[in-house]
Amino acid sequence: MQRILLIGSPGSGKSTLARALGRRFNLPVTHLDRLWWQPGWVELGHEKFRPLVEELVAVEKWVIDGNYSATWDLRMPRADTILWLDLPRRVCLWRVFRRAVTQYGRVRGDMAPGCPERFDPEFFRYVWNFKASHDERIMEALRRHGRRARIIRLRSDEGVVRFVSGI
Repeated sequence: MQRILLIGSPGSGKSTLARALGRRFNLPVTHLDRLWWQPGWVELGHEKFRPLVEELVAVEKWVIDGNYSATWDLRMPRADTILWLDLPRRVCLWRVFRRAVTQYGRVRGDMAPGCPERFDPEFFRYVWNFKASHDERIMEALRRHGRRARIIRLRSDEGVVRFVSGI
């Protein structure tokens, strides 16, 4: 595994697993949220974001976590491994809620500077509806762009642990 892409709902554990894989395989880790978001929760915009992603995937070794479906066509064909963290939505929602409460006002390591954790009901709705609104799009993108990659769909914390212990 030299180029690992992690996708899935917010709260599924993408960033945590990305860091662990980066340490284990000595690979650079990029959290796309750090690129997309500018201080004050301002979006970078696709015209500036896409060239940054093109540069990221051009190198030979990486771990990239984040959905940003508008760049799946760049990332999926270059990935040798795609990990789809497909945990139950109640788990993901609980994690983002707990994160908002426990980290409120602080900037996480996987988030852009100037974007402190906040309590955002709209984001909670997004997480709750993520599976229904994204599963088919993810499957289609994997069929279209991820054919050369090893695709692993992890549906539980236990599955993640088994995967990590097996590599």
